Amino acid sequence: MAWIGAMAILENFQCLFVNTPMKIYIPLLFAASLSGCATYQPSVLNTQPNATRDIAHIVVNAADMPLPELAAHPFDPADGLDMTEVAMLAVANNPQLKIARDGSGISHAQAFAAGLLPDPQLAIARDSPRNADSGNTSGFGLGLSYNVNGLLTRSAGKRAAQAAADQTDLNLLWQEWQVVSQARLLFVRSMAEQKLLDILQQEHALTAARYAAIGHAVELGEVTLDAADIELATLQNLETTINSLLRQMNTDQYNLNDLLGLSPDTKLLLVGDAEMPILDEGKIQENIAHLAQRRPDLRALEFGYASQEQRVRMSILAQFPVLNVGLTRNRDTFGVYTQGVGMTLSLPIFNGNRGNIAIEQATRQKLHDEYQLRINTATNEIARILQDQKLLEQQLQNVERGASALGVAASNAQAAFDVGSIDSLIYTNLRNASLAKQAEAILIEQSILEQRVALLALLGGELPEIAQTGKSK
Repeated sequence: MAWIGAMAILENFQCLFVNTPMKIYIPLLFAASLSGCATYQPSVLNTQPNATRDIAHIVVNAADMPLPELAAHPFDPADGLDMTEVAMLAVANNPQLKIARDGSGISHAQAFAAGLLPDPQLAIARDSPRNADSGNTSGFGLGLSYNVNGLLTRSAGKRAAQAAADQTDLNLLWQEWQVVSQARLLFVRSMAEQKLLDILQQEHALTAARYAAIGHAVELGEVTLDAADIELATLQNLETTINSLLRQMNTDQYNLNDLLGLSPDTKLLLVGDAEMPILDEGKIQENIAHLAQRRPDLRALEFGYASQEQRVRMSILAQFPVLNVGLTRNRDTFGVYTQGVGMTLSLPIFNGNRGNIAIEQATRQKLHDEYQLRINTATNEIARILQDQKLLEQQLQNVERGASALGVAASNAQAAFDVGSIDSLIYTNLRNASLAKQAEAILIEQSILEQRVALLALLGGELPEIAQTGKSK
């Protein structure tokens, strides 16, 4: 029945071709070939930056959040941004994620294209006799052909493209997780830097007041100039430390604004603490066993491997001879009509698609080894962080005890210094030691929180036994 239908099409084309002048039927065929085509619409580039500083007008849809704890958290920038809100804003407005989502659209368009059937080919020719002999007439040739091999590889190509689209979606989800992790990391750093700045500025104010008082005492001859020099050196060291910290805070603020897709001069109000849970190592070990099902990047690699499997299958199918089958209908200049079947067959003698088969098989092996490496690396990194966490938690306990003891000693030294029982050098050394221990405790706590942020991404989702509450502000 298909052959009969094809011959009917050729006969209709014959009628049009023979009875219509050349200047008419060529435009008609061209118009028919364009029917149903897409139309061109220009898209103009914007040459100006479009980053905003107005957070209130950024749409943050909870349903689009990649993690359940983000979707369940209220977003209200009016009273400041806590750590979860910063992560939500990053997912909604990060410029790199917008580009990644565009890439996901391309992959789905490619999957759609792979599912389309190949078009047939229509060949048209017309011969006009140049002599004036009676009985001569115009000749024509019509041919309708189809590449059969396109049907053989279509199913595998369609599955390969769909798997590639699924891989792109999962890579996008993994990239969203990385943006969430980076947002949490910058929040942790910003809050730790602010705590350290508060301590340094408080110490700077006290030192400045002592330096002014000692300077007055030097003028009265009550103390030597050495005491004032010690306070001056301490004051200048504090100013150097504060200036360095302010530059780092400015860099981190710029990085956070860039991550959130905001203009560089946007001032963010960060509120709340970086709350991270106490780790349950036993449950973490259970989660490691299901890492391949939890992590979007590992699942993406699985789909990438499945796509490559189909490409190997396509290369195997493509080694068969290329077959084009077609129907022809002709009339020569003597008015003799002919019709027939045409077939073109390639002979796989020299090539046989063996090169492409070898390439696709080698690519499949490469993806296989990359997947195994990714699992091994993730497992090793989790083990390293868990071991570091134990060391850092023990160090934090020791440092906090030392900071508490030095804080008491510094307070006692203040009272002793006020009555002249100790000299300024001893007093200053105790104050500096107390300040250093407080700063060390803040930095160790920051390291612990940063590692737990990294652990969230490595494990895939939230850490075990997290009790999420509302916003802490």
